[in-house]
Amino acid sequence: MSPSNPTNPTDPTNPTDPANPTDPAEAEPSPAPPFDAARYKATTTEQWQQVSTAWHRWDPFIDRWLGEATEVMLDLAGVGPDARVLDVAAGSGGQSLVAARRVGPGGEVRATDISPAILELAGRSAIEAGLANVTTQVTDGEELAVTPGWYDAAISRVGLIYFPDQQAALAAMRRALRPGGRVSAVVYSTAERNPFFSVPVGIIRRRAQLPPPSVGQPGPFSLGSPGAIEAVFRAAGLDHIETRVVPSPLLLASVAECVRFERESFGALHQMLAGLPVAEQEDTWAEIAEALAAFEGPDGFAAPCEMVVAAGTSPA
Repeated sequence: MSPSNPTNPTDPTNPTDPANPTDPAEAEPSPAPPFDAARYKATTTEQWQQVSTAWHRWDPFIDRWLGEATEVMLDLAGVGPDARVLDVAAGSGGQSLVAARRVGPGGEVRATDISPAILELAGRSAIEAGLANVTTQVTDGEELAVTPGWYDAAISRVGLIYFPDQQAALAAMRRALRPGGRVSAVVYSTAERNPFFSVPVGIIRRRAQLPPPSVGQPGPFSLGSPGAIEAVFRAAGLDHIETRVVPSPLLLASVAECVRFERESFGALHQMLAGLPVAEQEDTWAEIAEALAAFEGPDGFAAPCEMVVAAGTSPA
């Protein structure tokens, strides 16, 4: 979901990703240049502007896939009737709508994102669902332009991992919360436990000769190692930290459908492939399909996926 510019690689994946096969005959990739946060954000915005409609089409599937993790996130955040909820990196807003139903007409949900196009879709979904308590706002999650001390809970579903400065994002969430308010986030666990994503990334990285990202760079598995998200929550001054591991297998009709999902919705993979000729891109997707076929059986496609949900309290 985060960008990787082929001329200035900022591969968003974890450097411990095990799905990174190498061919001794291939040249070693050059070391990654310094990470450019401003360029990363600009590319991220452009990427989501391009894939927002496709991602939105997959909303029903995504909400089923991440449904349990979403409910755990809202539970740990203490989201209930009349609560005021800030959704950071809300995307097309599936979790915003779940929160809005919980808080009811006496509460409110503010869905924020860096991409105007995807927020427009989130707002449209709220209207179609008859939820008048959802508003949207385009804003950088590291510099949230919202009323300080107003919200009871700040949530982020698979968003915090993609911020260049996770501490800035958490600090912005804390400022938005009342004393005793809760921050809760859903993140991927390790690459090993999420092969549906790490296998394609490893294949693309090898074919495009992209260097691994530097430690601390944003990416899907940046907070997945044991204790990682607890450490960043503590560093942000949050206390009463809780974490839950939520198995979230990716269940689809076939490997072909999984590949279609990733091709249509995972902008990071397209960014990583952008430096290759079109024919080689197609060959790469064919190799990805072949590798992911290991998870297809008589009942369809079932790939392991594991999410970690963390929450912490903003002290008085």
